[in-house]
Amino acid sequence: MSSSHKIPKRSFGRHEDQVSIIAMGGGHIVRPGVTDDEAIHVINTAIDSGITFIDTAWDYGEGLSERRIGMALEGRFDDLFVATKVCSRDGQEASKQIDESLERLKTDSVDLISIHECNYDNDPEWIFEDGGVMESLIEAREKGKTKYIGFTGHKRPEILLEMLNADIEWDSCQMPINVMDSMFRSFENQVLPILNDRGIACIGMKSLGGNGQIVTDAGLTAKQCRTYALSQPITTLSCGMVDIGNVEQDTSIAASFVPMSEEEQEALRASVRREATDGRHEWFKTNNFFDNWYHREQHGYPVHADVRSALGLK
Repeated sequence: MSSSHKIPKRSFGRHEDQVSIIAMGGGHIVRPGVTDDEAIHVINTAIDSGITFIDTAWDYGEGLSERRIGMALEGRFDDLFVATKVCSRDGQEASKQIDESLERLKTDSVDLISIHECNYDNDPEWIFEDGGVMESLIEAREKGKTKYIGFTGHKRPEILLEMLNADIEWDSCQMPINVMDSMFRSFENQVLPILNDRGIACIGMKSLGGNGQIVTDAGLTAKQCRTYALSQPITTLSCGMVDIGNVEQDTSIAASFVPMSEEEQEALRASVRREATDGRHEWFKTNNFFDNWYHREQHGYPVHADVRSALGLK
């Protein structure tokens, strides 16, 4: 895929920044077997193919994602929109994590820092309490460590609605956007309209189900899934990319994107309705499979030794 391919851009919510309609999700470049050189090649190929939004987090691969992105982006930051996420709910610890993220990324500031995985019922309480992560995020913005602030979540729309009820001028919200979502605990129906009304950028994710199961188990194609998500009023869609094949697939879909009509969207939803209404393919809503190790432990769900070993954790 050459740099001559044009990937459309959209406004970052109410702001003037323009970003590519797909983002490179940095969680996949730390999967077992992916080397530093391979990851850096994937990142650079994605950028050369027209992706301008790079999405990572402090906890991806215990910092490996940020380190690899930092190596790949030396000298390229000015042309990109770089986002990372902070995990701790404690303000003091969150401030340390923000500084660690910037050090790994080899930069003094990023475009967006979000509070990662607002998935548990007590997350809003912990986030907004005195000495909580919200204070460290606002401080980071005041000190110029980030231009924008946001939050993410993939468990229940009600938790994100509680985050939106806080007296905070949010810039973004990252959440699931996929063809099955509208029929089960729907972020698209319950949260997206509020984001659009308030000019808050929506960063879509999980368009293939998080582990590809909407394709592998429900029989849809990646193009159908990505195109459906991109047809919603979102800013960008984060796409996990492990190898060059993933990059070529997703940048090709983005470069040739034509929005689905309402009739086409409804027909696609109808084709999967029987399997969508019980959430069987949206594991990230129904169990802890997609909850990161840090957040499981933070909320009292220990990650057992065999799981930690499989994830490559210490």
